[in-house]
Amino acid sequence: MKKRFYITTPIYYPSARLHIGHAYCTVLTDIFARYKRFRGFECYFLTGADEHGEKIQKNAEKAGVSPQEFVDEIVKGFHKLWDLLYISNNDFIRTTEERHWKTVQDIFTKLYNNGDIYLGKYKGWYCTPCESFWTDTQVGPDHLCPECGRPVQVAEEEAYFFKTSKYVDRLLKFYDDNPNFLTPESRKNEMINTFIKPGLDDLCVSRTSFSWGVPIKENPRHVVYVWLDALTNYITALGYNTENDELFQKFWQDEESETIHILGADITRFHAIYWPMFLMALGLRLPDREFIHGLLMMKDSKMSKSKGNVVDPYPMVERYGVDALRYYLAREVNFGNDGNFSPEQFVERINVDLANALGNLLNRTVSMVNKYYDGVIPAYTGRVNDVDGNLEDLTKITINNYEKLMDDLKITEAIAAVNELVNKSNKYIDETEPWNLAKDPNKKENLASVMLHLTNSLYVAGMLLKPILVTASDKLFEQIGISGDLLNYESIYNYGKTAGLKVEKKDQLFPRLDGAIEIEFIQAMMNGK
Repeated sequence: MKKRFYITTPIYYPSARLHIGHAYCTVLTDIFARYKRFRGFECYFLTGADEHGEKIQKNAEKAGVSPQEFVDEIVKGFHKLWDLLYISNNDFIRTTEERHWKTVQDIFTKLYNNGDIYLGKYKGWYCTPCESFWTDTQVGPDHLCPECGRPVQVAEEEAYFFKTSKYVDRLLKFYDDNPNFLTPESRKNEMINTFIKPGLDDLCVSRTSFSWGVPIKENPRHVVYVWLDALTNYITALGYNTENDELFQKFWQDEESETIHILGADITRFHAIYWPMFLMALGLRLPDREFIHGLLMMKDSKMSKSKGNVVDPYPMVERYGVDALRYYLAREVNFGNDGNFSPEQFVERINVDLANALGNLLNRTVSMVNKYYDGVIPAYTGRVNDVDGNLEDLTKITINNYEKLMDDLKITEAIAAVNELVNKSNKYIDETEPWNLAKDPNKKENLASVMLHLTNSLYVAGMLLKPILVTASDKLFEQIGISGDLLNYESIYNYGKTAGLKVEKKDQLFPRLDGAIEIEFIQAMMNGK
């Protein structure tokens, strides 16, 4: 297993306020970063803003401000939202920062001098919102952008091009040699069959029809086209091609570092095809993995700022807390597939998993330890019977499965494994009937074992869910007396560590939601009321 971990979100486009779809990607990435740190890895987590392009320039003109002023104001909202969601990023890269655009200029020069970039003319169908050129086949007879469905326009201008043909065979070999590079598997098949096999045109990497971008040193009339500018953020943030490149050497070039990009399906083509080619041309190592998550939908429609069908995270967090929203995003949608956001699903998930299962287990357990043992968790005496042994075995299996699933970015399945332990622990109460054990003087050892096993289940579940439940896990630990060395992840491997701790009954961890009232609130919020 590698020693270091570098994980990134896409850099988001500051054309308007972020919504819960952006929160989904960033929260999931944050959870993986927290998990790796928790396991003792040296982790670097990057997110940021992609601030150049024609759309930004036009939006700024409409607003009567400079492009820099326009993006500065919107990026403030990015930071505010990430703070709200407890995002633990190590860095935030902006493509308007000097550290980025100076390196982008140097990258362009290097590729040009190496013969990977040449000057030509481009004529094709251009989508301004997506900042993408398309072929006749791709736009179809109705001349619509295949990404967003909007009309495209014919654009012709002098431009620099990147020689994709030079790297196609090498890219396909890389796919074959690294089957886990692009996941889910269907995304790799899509890249090959939809874009590469039909014939991959050389990529336009400069524009002259607008000026808001990184100017090319060799020809300042041109600005670097958005994808060569944007994609390189993953290495410019680490100090690539500068004197201070320690982070780059440690987290990108060193084989002991696992490098992962988390991104949405709508930008797969650029990350899966062109980004590896750029890196090959620069003579740099390629990422270990690109994981493409699905889209968060509203019924049958993609959630989109331009369509106005978005969910605002702020009222959700204000009403339900950050943990409820983070949990829902991680648990409800199978990571890698498209998913729907609905008020009904949100309320049901919070009630079933957090209020009824985890919250109820904590409440029942703490109450019984207080009642039967004056709040002190009894000593661990080993397996008293098969029922205890089964729960103990399941706990160890859960930890093992959770780690394997999280290391493979299967977060939804990892949470399901923890929930199985919680549900089994609730069932264990019904099976052992501690209220009856307490009446029998000959069952003292059994009763003590039940209390110990229940608190251990809570301890393990709280630790495994800690990367997700950033505040609730600590509240859980307070109630069962977890502190100090027990907050180190490695401690969960040793069964019975809760023995002798003092429990303390506090407020309900997750109050049960009133379905009708909360569904009505969320629907009103979604409708802008």
